[in-house]
Amino acid sequence: MTEAAQPAAPAPSDASAARGAQPLKGLRVLDLTQFLSGPYATQILADLGAEVIKVEPHGGDSSRHIPPYFVDRDSAYYLSVNRNKQSVAVDMKHADGKALVRELALKSDVLIENFRPGVAAKLGLDPVALSEAHPGLVWCSISGFGQDGPYRELPAYDMIVQALSGGMSLTGESGGLPVRSGIPLGDLAAGMFAVISIQAALLERTHTGRGKQIDISMLDCQVSMLTYQAAYHLIAGVVPGTQGRAHDSFATYRTFIAGDGVNVVVCANTDRMWEDMARELGVAVLLEDPRYKTNGDRHANRDTLLPALDQAFLTQPAEHWVARFRAKGIPVGSVNTLDRALSDPQVLHRQMVLPLDDGRGHRISVAGNPIKFTGEVPPPDRYPPTLGEDNARVLADVLQWDAARIAALVEAGVLKAAVA
Repeated sequence: MTEAAQPAAPAPSDASAARGAQPLKGLRVLDLTQFLSGPYATQILADLGAEVIKVEPHGGDSSRHIPPYFVDRDSAYYLSVNRNKQSVAVDMKHADGKALVRELALKSDVLIENFRPGVAAKLGLDPVALSEAHPGLVWCSISGFGQDGPYRELPAYDMIVQALSGGMSLTGESGGLPVRSGIPLGDLAAGMFAVISIQAALLERTHTGRGKQIDISMLDCQVSMLTYQAAYHLIAGVVPGTQGRAHDSFATYRTFIAGDGVNVVVCANTDRMWEDMARELGVAVLLEDPRYKTNGDRHANRDTLLPALDQAFLTQPAEHWVARFRAKGIPVGSVNTLDRALSDPQVLHRQMVLPLDDGRGHRISVAGNPIKFTGEVPPPDRYPPTLGEDNARVLADVLQWDAARIAALVEAGVLKAAVA
C-alpha cells in the first residue's frame, strides 16, 4: 500500500484467502520506536502483514538489554514484541544516517515514533516537511502526554501514566495501598490506539490521497479507559478508592477463596445467576431474605451477604465450584498463575502460545496474535530480528542501493554491521 499502490486491489479469491492472505500486505511501516508502546503497535501491524522496517541506533532498541532473561544477546522482553519485523541499525546523529532514514520515510506508508516531542525534528525528521515531500505519509507519534499541553516535555513510563490517570488508585486490596496493574496497560493501550488511528488514517487516504499526523498520548489513553468509573465521578461526584476483589455495582461480581486456597472469580450479575449461585453454594435460604431480593438490595446489603458466601466457598476446592457453576451457566473461572494460563486448553487451542525458530538454533515461545480471520491461516511468523540483520536487504530492496554503497556506509560508521 505504498504511494503507487493506493487504489483498492481486487478482492482475493477464496483460494488465496485459504492460503492466508494478510490484510496489510503491501503496506510499508517505518518503525522508529523503542521499548514497548511503539514496538507493540508495530508488531500488531506486522502480524497483519505489513512490512515493518525497525530502525535502531547502534546500541539497539533499549529493550534488547532488559534483564533478567536472555536468548543469546537479546532479552526476553525484546523478543516478546518484535516478531515479523526487519532491523536496520543506523546512527541517526550522523548526517548520512539522517538522510538514509529520511529516504526510507519517503518510501513508506506509515512512520511511527515514540520520541519525546521535538526530538524527531532534531534528528532531521520533521513531520510537516516530510508530508510536503510525501503527502500520503501517515505519521504517528506516541508519547507520554502528547505533543502539546503543560506536561508535553516530561518523561513518562507506564507506571507514571497509570498513576496520573487515576487507574492506579482503583487497583489494590480494598482499603489498601494502590498498586500498578500487573500488565503494562499504559504502554499496551497506547500501542493499540496507535494502530486504530493508523488504520483510520489509511482508510481516509484511499479517498483523499493524503496522510495525517497522529498524536497518541499514553495518559489520554488511560483516562479514556476509566469509562464508567470516570462517569460515576463526573455524574455523582464520588471518588472511589481501591477496588480489591469486588465491583462497584454488583455484590456477586467478585473473587472468592475456595477451600484449597485457590481464588475463584464469579460474575453473577443477573438475578437468575444469583439464584443458581446460592443454590449451588448450599445457601438457598438467602433467596428468601428480602435484603437480597434484587441486585440493588444485594448491593446495599453486601456487608452481610458476602461473609455468608465466603464461608460457603471454603467448603469445597476451586475445581468443584468452577465445574458446578459452569454447568449452570454462571460465569466463573479460577485465578490462573501464568504457568496455568499459558497451558490452558483454550489458550493453546487458539494458538496464543506461539513458537518461533530463527533457523540458527534458537527456539522460543511468546504470546500469540489475538486477531483471527475466519478461514485464513497466516503464513509462518518470523523470529525477531537481530540488530542490523536486514541492513543490506532493506537498502537494496527499498532504496535500490548497491552493495558497494551499503558497504561504504558500514565503513563510515553510519550503518552498524549486522550481528551474526
